[in-house]
Amino acid sequence: MVELNRRFLLRERPTGRIGPDTFELSEESVAEIRDGEALVRVDWISLDPTNRMWINDTPTYLPPVGIGEVMRGGGLGEVVASKNPNFPVGTTVQGLLGWQEYVVVSENALVMPVAVAEGVSPSAYMGALGTTGLTAWVGIRDIGKPKSGETVVVSAAAGAVGSVAGQLAKADGARVVGIAGGPDKCALLTEQLGFDAAVDHKADDWHSQLIAATPDGIDVDFENVGGHIMDAIFARLNVNARVALCGLISGYNAADPPPGPRAFGNLLVQRATLQGFIVLDHFGR
Repeated sequence: MVELNRRFLLRERPTGRIGPDTFELSEESVAEIRDGEALVRVDWISLDPTNRMWINDTPTYLPPVGIGEVMRGGGLGEVVASKNPNFPVGTTVQGLLGWQEYVVVSENALVMPVAVAEGVSPSAYMGALGTTGLTAWVGIRDIGKPKSGETVVVSAAAGAVGSVAGQLAKADGARVVGIAGGPDKCALLTEQLGFDAAVDHKADDWHSQLIAATPDGIDVDFENVGGHIMDAIFARLNVNARVALCGLISGYNAADPPPGPRAFGNLLVQRATLQGFIVLDHFGR
């Protein structure tokens, strides 16, 4: 039986970027499981932009991680001991397991068994077959609903969620434009992932690139970034455009709330729809 659990604790709340003093590595004895519980060995953790939101001292859709608490994070692992018939030993589970090697879990909406398909690596359920893929699916299929021939723009398109969102939109017959930082990421989008065009937001002429890539305007915005990039997208929205608001990563390190969208009025003029969403609301799917 495992005796020690290594875990990352939140040591202090950062101002701006995360630094070496934000977290500390701690060891503790593995807790004994009780009836209805299971012990999970965490094999994979996911480092996501939303982690930055959770360590601010501001409630969002989940309470802030407390000082001295295990850092919250998505993970995937295997049940190694159990007193719960729904989590037998050997079961693969996914959910908010935290940044630690072992965790005691019980049945709740944020931890669930995963039926790993034959021939598929369990790690795939941390990506396209897991929360990442579900996030992209909800934003594209439930909110964006692109039609064949429409133009879809995805910001942070080379990231985990954005790359899947763009491919889903492409499968729906849309013209897909990805926004990413640097020529290598842009090449990934067009040469490997099937995007029709890519905009390098680090280039001096990125705004001109966006205009050239969307000559017929924008019908769907899968928004991950916010800030001046979102402003430029909003300014090019078509009538009845749909905005799936997945994230605002450009402001996650800001000490003060960033200013609101400058082109927000265009949503009114174009009768556009903006809907924010949180993937945790869809875990039951």
